[in-house]
Amino acid sequence: RIIRFHVVNQRLAPVPIEPRGVVAQWHRASGQLTLWSSTQIPHLLRSALAGMLNLAENRTRVIAPEVGGGFGCKLNVYREEALTAYLAIALGKPIKWIERRRENLAATTHGRDLIAEVEVGVASDGTILAMKARFVCDMGAYLQLFTPLIPGFAGLMMSGCYKIPAIAFEQVMVFTNKMATDAYRGAGRPEAAYIAERAIELVAAELGLDPVEVRRKNFVSKESFPYTNSTGLIYDSGDYHAALDRALGIVDYKKARAEQAEARNDGRLVGIGIASYVEICGLGPSAMFPQGVQGWESSTVRIEPDGKVTVLTGISPHGQGQETTFAQMAADALGIDIDDIAVVHGDTAIVQYGVGTFGSRGLTLGGTAMMMSIGKLQDKLKRIASAMMETPPEQLTFHNRTIALATDFAKAIPLQKVIAAAYDYKNPLPGMEPGLDATSFFEPPGCNFPFGTHIAVVEIDPETGVVKILRYVAVDDCGRIISPLLVAGQVHGGIAQGIAQALYEEVVYDDSGQLLTATLMDYAVPRAEMLPRYELDHTVTPSPLNPMGAKGVGEAGTIGSTPCIVNAVMDALAPLGIRHLDMPLRPDKLWHAIRDAGKA
Repeated sequence: RIIRFHVVNQRLAPVPIEPRGVVAQWHRASGQLTLWSSTQIPHLLRSALAGMLNLAENRTRVIAPEVGGGFGCKLNVYREEALTAYLAIALGKPIKWIERRRENLAATTHGRDLIAEVEVGVASDGTILAMKARFVCDMGAYLQLFTPLIPGFAGLMMSGCYKIPAIAFEQVMVFTNKMATDAYRGAGRPEAAYIAERAIELVAAELGLDPVEVRRKNFVSKESFPYTNSTGLIYDSGDYHAALDRALGIVDYKKARAEQAEARNDGRLVGIGIASYVEICGLGPSAMFPQGVQGWESSTVRIEPDGKVTVLTGISPHGQGQETTFAQMAADALGIDIDDIAVVHGDTAIVQYGVGTFGSRGLTLGGTAMMMSIGKLQDKLKRIASAMMETPPEQLTFHNRTIALATDFAKAIPLQKVIAAAYDYKNPLPGMEPGLDATSFFEPPGCNFPFGTHIAVVEIDPETGVVKILRYVAVDDCGRIISPLLVAGQVHGGIAQGIAQALYEEVVYDDSGQLLTATLMDYAVPRAEMLPRYELDHTVTPSPLNPMGAKGVGEAGTIGSTPCIVNAVMDALAPLGIRHLDMPLRPDKLWHAIRDAGKA
């Protein structure tokens, strides 16, 4: 049969903890512009500014200081950056512009705003045969950097974790007098996961099947990777059954269903929601981006004469913590202390040209470029040590501030002695230059596809419509994990934003185009007591596309949590005959639905 449904991914405001800000200074004598901006893309901003103001790029300096969060909305070149720079040049004085929260909610890019009419062709045993969708996408008043690309991700990824033989989607873009939409944490993948996971739940309900079994029946098998889905995307690696089984085990699914049955017998509205997601991360290669945006990333690593290490990275972290992760990786590779590593980013006058931080590409691309540079320095240091120790370089390794024989750490030479030889250069090796400095650019062969399963148990108060999240279990797979604490932090924040979309947040305009959610008194960002305690776990399925085997995790929580919560709420309402409600599932909407179902 064919199952048809309508879903809405409402318009959202990214709401970084700090709004945007710009300071511009013109140095008349040197003819150099310096611009400080809370941006995720300092080098791309530099190129755009130089082009708009007819300046040379080597006379245009952009510095991205502590940005205060971005979530995608600072992945753009905004008019205020150009205007502030222009006024600084015209007036010969420093110019500052700081965005207020009201301006931020009105004039910084929004996310989502996609309406989908979906049809799913399904066999009687729950096998999904085909999927078709028509998207109506509110672009806002004009296009920003990635505006038309974002809904396309939703179409390309709407098969989710499932082997669906035939897929078609139509993307209709509508211009309105709202703010432009663009990347917001997940950027098209949350929309895709929401469509896929609501489809699974509605198929299960239509056929009277357990949604877990429908997922298992349609999952791409572990043996099928690398897997090309029906829209042509090549999933690098995955084991969807393992993540689902781990989550089911943590929540004790059979027991949870038994407790739900008891609660329903007592008249309580308890629901269990499941969402198995896959996303596209490590965005590249360059061919997938619009003109003027690259897919590679860069890094320069320099070992100073005193043995300290400086890492210059082209990515621009704004809360993800790559300063810590990169320092850990460099310290491990060189056998030195993490405090000896300085990670520098966000200054175009110091850092070689880079692309920036978005699409969970910081570690997989920026980290790989850094490790390529470290590898070049390791090879050079081993060649120098080889001559000093009269040992083949391939038999040497880095250990505890020495270069040692890999089979016997007691046979070693202090790393500082080898570094000094590289700089002193009294006995040069043939074909080797002095110094210890290496730059690398990494162009990925494809994207990474992290995945996972989230499960929520919720209860709805029928008297108020308030949703209480009783349990929230998240099992994510981002490949090899470098820093578990930072991964957990990214998942925590992502789940918070996904729950917010499911239950609370929505940008609202009135019929005349006036923004009604123009302050944080009106736009419902959740408070701490509105969020549950998370139970986190992970599986590890390395990616073959980078030497670390890592995948991205910055958006995982957002992608898995929204359909998980909506599925749980709809499961709680199922005994009342309610099959679907559009987000956000605020208390008033649920209270009216429960009341109307009771009347019926």
